[in-house]
Amino acid sequence: MNFQVLIILIVAIAVAVFNRWLFKIKRKQRIDYYRNDYLTSEAWKRKRYVVLKRDNWRCVYCGGRATQVHHKRYAKYNIGKEPIEWLVSVCKSCHDKQHN
Repeated sequence: MNFQVLIILIVAIAVAVFNRWLFKIKRKQRIDYYRNDYLTSEAWKRKRYVVLKRDNWRCVYCGGRATQVHHKRYAKYNIGKEPIEWLVSVCKSCHDKQHN
């Protein structure tokens, strides 16, 4: 194998490993922000109330009493900017099922 090809291959692998590492770091930061900051914010509390009220405090899956709000989709890079249509009211049991 040519020495230049070997160097290019090593650099390409190093770049791929670095990019994957960076992706994991940024993903963890987004998750931490979402869980520790956004879900405790006044903006989320207002949005949560609007969704629960819209759905009459009923779980959209079983019809039971809803106590939580589930994201059907996430605004990956725009946390807090998800439209109300992406959110549904759920009971704890159905919410747990959605995440398992």
